[in-house]
Amino acid sequence: MFVVNSMARATYALAVSFVAVGAMIVMLHLDYIGVITILMMIMEMAIMVVFMVMFMGMNPALMPMDMTHDKRRSAVLAVVVFIALAVAIFVIPWPARTGSPAADLTQSLGDAIMGSKMLVMLTISPVLFATIVAGLVLANPRGRYDRYGDDLDRETSDGNADPEDPIRGGIGR
Repeated sequence: MFVVNSMARATYALAVSFVAVGAMIVMLHLDYIGVITILMMIMEMAIMVVFMVMFMGMNPALMPMDMTHDKRRSAVLAVVVFIALAVAIFVIPWPARTGSPAADLTQSLGDAIMGSKMLVMLTISPVLFATIVAGLVLANPRGRYDRYGDDLDRETSDGNADPEDPIRGGIGR
């Protein structure tokens, strides 16, 4: 277990853990599912970072922060949800399996997920990625690095690690 103190580091740590899960799936000889898991999780984390930077106005993703709120109530809620889901496993009447599995499960799963849409997805994916990057550039034309340079770790006069930003960001701007 490790602890990080910024949203970007947490996102990258989460991406690394998902890539590790995808690698384990590949080692189980489920190549297609493992590679799809890795690609999906990397893209998902990249989109998360893009939205993080877009909607927070500045770049708080690299600033140290405490990302937990109301720890006691969150812990109680997590335990209640866990117990409810664990009880649901035994209470819900799960449907019985019908039919027989396909000879090649990986190919049938790939056909079910993508099927005839593979060419469309291969065409649309770069366009979507370019749109996301363009949206980020347009939303944040003058970022924190432009104002402070590489010295984001400097301290304020009162010893606070968060430098005073002349352009406030986030929801309370």
